Amino acid sequence: MRLLIRPRLPAIALLLLAPTIPELLTGSTPIAPLVTDPAAFAFSFIGIVALYGTGALLIREFAVVFRKGWASILLLGAAYGIAEEGFAVHTFFAPPGGVVGALGGYGHLFGVNWLWALGLTAFHATYSIALPILLTQLWFPGAKEARWLDRGLTVGIGGVFLVVVAFWAFLVGHGPSLPILAFFLAVEGSLLALATWAPRDLLSVRPGPRRVGRLGLVVAGSLGFDVWVAMLVFSADPRVPAIAAAAVLVGVNLVALAVVLGRVGQEQLDLSKFYFAVGMFAPLFAWDIAVELLFPGILAVSALYAYLLFRLHRALARRASVPTQAAPVTPPA
Repeated sequence: MRLLIRPRLPAIALLLLAPTIPELLTGSTPIAPLVTDPAAFAFSFIGIVALYGTGALLIREFAVVFRKGWASILLLGAAYGIAEEGFAVHTFFAPPGGVVGALGGYGHLFGVNWLWALGLTAFHATYSIALPILLTQLWFPGAKEARWLDRGLTVGIGGVFLVVVAFWAFLVGHGPSLPILAFFLAVEGSLLALATWAPRDLLSVRPGPRRVGRLGLVVAGSLGFDVWVAMLVFSADPRVPAIAAAAVLVGVNLVALAVVLGRVGQEQLDLSKFYFAVGMFAPLFAWDIAVELLFPGILAVSALYAYLLFRLHRALARRASVPTQAAPVTPPA
């Protein structure tokens, strides 16, 4: 069995982007130990790469092999979120306090933190999976449609992912009851089936130019994280029913999706994707400014990502300024 990764640079980029955006940029994995305790940081970082990075690589490979689009990527990203937060670290079932805070009681029923589960599933689908894949596509357009992994490496990476999930499930404890576990396994299976069924063009944008400005795309991109923060605020006020908070979370994310599908066109699509991605980063950058004293060094992560986005924008602008030429016909990957 051969183990081949091709091309290496895009795959390594995705392997690193997937964990650093949701973990280092949010402070979930502090960056300060990189200086104070490098060995501990390296061990922790390898762990999150083995979880996030392998998940993103497998989902991206699935989309390419089976010629799927963003609908499948988001559905599989949601499945990844359930695998991590539900099956691995068990935050879906954690008691109040700690990582879940008030959401361990607000919206809690049958042993499940439903609002936390809903919000974290959406977060992982977008920030842990879709955003890293999007950035990798923008940075390496020539590798966008190519397979990166051969069958042997795909099986190996899948095995690593399953071992890491099982390890965390054993280590953490406070897992779900058997009926709840069966429910989430059924949800996971449904998401996988839907991702397999979803047509490639299910979430495709319309032809023509975009009808929304750059600022509008930035705002739309920020809505998902903004509404998550709002839901955390709601959790501290029992006068707001949990079901209302859930409706707000779903509704605002649907608004962002409607903006993309209804106002973004195929012309200069990469730049439109870039501005939406900037919007996704914007609230994380603001968060890092606010919590620098609590998480020393987190601003350095923001600065690095701001620089990468600056370089990416310059590259996209250069590509957009090059006159369009007829591209050679290539066979499907």
